[in-house]
Amino acid sequence: MDITSGQWEVLEPLIPKPPRRPDGRGRPWRDSREVLNGVLWVLRTGAPWHNLPDTYPPYQTCHRRFQQWVRTGALEQILKALSEDLWERRGLDLSECFIDGTFVAAKKGGLCVGKTRRGKGTKIMTVADRIGLPLSVYATSASPHEVNLVEPTLNARFLEEKPERLIGDKAFDSDSLDKTLEAEGIEMIAPHRDNRKKSPTQDGRILRRIRRRWKVERLIGWLQNFRRLVVRYEHHIENFLGFIHLSCIIILLKAFMR
Repeated sequence: MDITSGQWEVLEPLIPKPPRRPDGRGRPWRDSREVLNGVLWVLRTGAPWHNLPDTYPPYQTCHRRFQQWVRTGALEQILKALSEDLWERRGLDLSECFIDGTFVAAKKGGLCVGKTRRGKGTKIMTVADRIGLPLSVYATSASPHEVNLVEPTLNARFLEEKPERLIGDKAFDSDSLDKTLEAEGIEMIAPHRDNRKKSPTQDGRILRRIRRRWKVERLIGWLQNFRRLVVRYEHHIENFLGFIHLSCIIILLKAFMR
């Protein structure tokens, strides 16, 4: 589905205008809305760029413009603008946030691809707010343990404000992580691993919040509805992360339009 007129009214001021030559020569740039719709078609279908239908601009144009948006950080700036607006309108709730990761196979290899028992791939880390909207996304090699990816994931958040509580599954049970986040004013909540040797540190009443962890799992499901994120084909991790950012833009845009 292409961008609606209402959605484009929100996005158009946030998308940088293509530069023009001082002498005014050269071919005119294709309309940004048409190009964005072409990129979204690739994101939603997972099809190769060269399969882009003729109803959109040439796939070379869409691919170049997408890479331009990635390199200049335009997609990240759009995410920050949408998140800040939602935050001001109380459309985001940081009192209780959820973190989780998911494995994405990288069948053609590429940069930031790691080996796991499931094969070579990339890991997508996500943080959802209390409502279940994306607050932060991060992509890297699938090899590191998720505990080691919490800090870079939080550093990649779209808002300056930090979560009050961060809730994860047993993979995030780490005393050192608890202390690190506590120093930043974040309470880490995670059930203890079955093989834990140290004394328990989590209160049973607080752990009841884990029941709402399905919200981050739902967010991952929303991301996987964009077929380009199910299997990684991009050689550069920045381009793959750009697709993740674009997916989050669409998700936040729906909340923005309510």
